[in-house]
Amino acid sequence: MLNIYDLYIKMKDEGIVMAYHGRMSEELLSSVFQIMDVKPDENPQEQRRKKKVNNILVECLQNIFHHGEDFTGEKGFENENSILFLVCKNNNNRYRVITGNHMPLSGVSALKNKIDKVNSLSIEEVKNYYRDLLNNTELSEKGGAGLGMIDLVRKSGNKIEYLFDDVNEQLSFFTLIVNID
Repeated sequence: MLNIYDLYIKMKDEGIVMAYHGRMSEELLSSVFQIMDVKPDENPQEQRRKKKVNNILVECLQNIFHHGEDFTGEKGFENENSILFLVCKNNNNRYRVITGNHMPLSGVSALKNKIDKVNSLSIEEVKNYYRDLLNNTELSEKGGAGLGMIDLVRKSGNKIEYLFDDVNEQLSFFTLIVNID
């Protein structure tokens, strides 16, 4: 049996203030807004930080919602549609938004290149790149203009951390980490 107290201590030690494992849905996105709602009695700096964390978490989840693969009904992948996200806060009031989801191994290289390109830019270059793409790009069939990763760097002011763990010959588990000061 799972020892809930041990889990509680681990989450407390790791600074996990919110965790979710399960299916992605529009209802989940709506719930995140409500859960992370800023309390009016908090100081203005903490209110701004929580609003930024909320915006970044929702952007990460929208990326998964719009670009994630649905493996329902595919042999051997019945349990691969769930996602994971964590919001962590350390003693210095620095937040981390961590998301994880399965994706086809065939898409890893393109996503890695996209993140590496954005991470190679200065904050000013990120702002210009975002503006250029916004003004000069048509929407994809999934409804985006390829701005998600750029927006995460732009909003957080930090480079994106990521990891790809190969699950099998066809799947990888993609972990995305965004730090918010």
